[in-house]
Amino acid sequence: MDPITIDPYFTLIIATLVLLVGRLMVDRIRFLQNFNIPEPVAGGLLAAVIIYILHASTGMSFAFDKGLQDAFMLIFFSSIGLSADFSRLKAGGIGLVVFLAVVSVFILIQNAVGVGLASALGLDPLIGLVTGSITLTGGHGTAGAWGKVLEEQHHIAGATDLGMAAATFGLVLGGLIGGPVARKLINNMGMKPITGGSGSADTGNEYADDVFEHADQRRLITANSAVETMALFAACLAFSAFMVHPDVKALFPPKFTLPQFVWALLFGVLLRNILTGAFKVNMFDRAIDVFGNASLSLFLGIALLNLKLWQLLDLALPMLVILAVQTVVMAV
Repeated sequence: MDPITIDPYFTLIIATLVLLVGRLMVDRIRFLQNFNIPEPVAGGLLAAVIIYILHASTGMSFAFDKGLQDAFMLIFFSSIGLSADFSRLKAGGIGLVVFLAVVSVFILIQNAVGVGLASALGLDPLIGLVTGSITLTGGHGTAGAWGKVLEEQHHIAGATDLGMAAATFGLVLGGLIGGPVARKLINNMGMKPITGGSGSADTGNEYADDVFEHADQRRLITANSAVETMALFAACLAFSAFMVHPDVKALFPPKFTLPQFVWALLFGVLLRNILTGAFKVNMFDRAIDVFGNASLSLFLGIALLNLKLWQLLDLALPMLVILAVQTVVMAV
């Protein structure tokens, strides 16, 4: 049976419903709260299970609009770039350098374990990357972005579905392993929980380190700042589309290729620091954060709606083996 195609308007409606259901689930289910499962992931996985049951019982499947999914993905990665101010990196000092070095080592370990086990199990080594740092370090956003690249450019069928499943596994196991460690460190250091949830408002334009921890926090955004921010996002998306155009890609060496979302992120970094450094432009971090949070939620909602769990059945056992070993290695 051919999949039922859902147009962009209904895709957006269903995605927003998924987010609302996810919010309700996180509010009501303590397990989701304890493991910090994001609302889009909770609602999206529920929708994916319902779609799987429909497919198993009736053969029915759906094809949600991926144009919207890709657009929200690019906006999210653009927001990361537009939030990267080089002047703030100096404040991290040597501690930041050490942290980045340690993280880089663990990323290499994750990829070595993933690729090695995938090869040993007779799978494409790229699947090892999907069950490595792409998902276990990058999370759902990076899983969706690289999944598309692996499917289109390297012909790894179901890479996005595999990535979403692996990222969810990593999210839960990360909470299981990291939660007690984090609580012990917090208690030992006498730190207080972060305050300022949905009941507090952001009254200034200064950047806050916990903006993504409080996605529902109210922030004062004017129509002018929203339009200016949308212009920045449009510039990032336009530049990324230009850089992946076949005529432009032909100018680079054959083996040099970057996916579109990386170009959007890099141009966001460049644009941010040129505007603030050379032209002393006041960037509206609040608007960038809000657009970035909303875009990430909608991107994940649509990506999980497109998750075809039945395509993971053949890879379920090898994937669990790789992820189990990854868990042991990281825990040790």
